[in-house]
Amino acid sequence: MWLMTPLGFFSIVRKPDDVERGTLTIRARVKSDLEALRKHLPSLGEIVENAGTDYRYRSKAPRGDIARALGKMVQNLDYDNFKDEVGKKQGKDRAKIYGQVWSVLYDLQR
Repeated sequence: MWLMTPLGFFSIVRKPDDVERGTLTIRARVKSDLEALRKHLPSLGEIVENAGTDYRYRSKAPRGDIARALGKMVQNLDYDNFKDEVGKKQGKDRAKIYGQVWSVLYDLQR
């Protein structure tokens, strides 16, 4: 699952070792995205860098905790324009990148 939020961009997956642990793996391109997520998800584990894959940073957290944190983020959503909110929280450069993603995805509806 890809999530683009005002906190950051995340890829959440279930790796084989997550099954036994009841966790999910949260991957990010930017470490500060995971650090910002930790404020909403205190049980987020150690942030590992360069695990030999295309996402530079990753961490694990209990599946239920992730679901509750994301649910709370939705409950607290109070902005009317996503890209503007990203600009406020992460700056114009990140908002511009998200805008480029928006533009590419816009092609789906044509």
